[in-house]
Amino acid sequence: MTDIVSQLFALQDKDYAEFQSKLLPTVPRETIIGVRTPELRRMAMQVSKTPDAQEFLQTLPHRYFDENQLHAFVLCEEKEFDRCIALLGQFLPYVDNWATCDQLSPKCLKKHTQELLQYTRKWMASDHIYTIRFGIGMLMRYFLDEAFIPKYLKWVADIQSQEYYIRMMQAWFFATSLAKQWEATLPYIEQHRLHPWTHDKTIQKAIESYRITDEQKALLKTLRKK
Repeated sequence: MTDIVSQLFALQDKDYAEFQSKLLPTVPRETIIGVRTPELRRMAMQVSKTPDAQEFLQTLPHRYFDENQLHAFVLCEEKEFDRCIALLGQFLPYVDNWATCDQLSPKCLKKHTQELLQYTRKWMASDHIYTIRFGIGMLMRYFLDEAFIPKYLKWVADIQSQEYYIRMMQAWFFATSLAKQWEATLPYIEQHRLHPWTHDKTIQKAIESYRITDEQKALLKTLRKK
């Protein structure tokens, strides 16, 4: 996809590339072109409407981080659920950083949460760091409000990993769950059911949240391990 890569380089901001490289320790510096997110989103909207989109989505792995970002944003424009799931299955094994993972949020998934749940659990059972992170992210995004069931907390708590980017997402999930489902989530903190690092990071994130009351924050501070 030479033309798409050329378009990305035409949008290059070298200072921004240097800034990004400091935030993306898992991504080789030479693969970061330095295209800002608004530009990538605009380009994705254009690409998604052209015949080139299919070829681009099938050309994996990509060479550049910015191609992966563009790929994620093109998927965000996908409107057909089954096709989106298939494309996610092809792309997720090649996601190698937290930014692409976390910004990958196809719009069509919101309308199909009942069907999405089985895939969410499958992703969380993967052996690939960012597929697991993506699965937890989907559970956090779509299943902590009206669709919430307490067993979802156990699904995330049961994930055993030494990987920083998985533990961080677990902490993010539980901090969000404390904000949205306090009564169901608090026992996981009171009973220290999370890994010690994840436990303390969950409390830190919850205390920083404006959605947690002062009284709740005071209680959480007493439950820190350190």
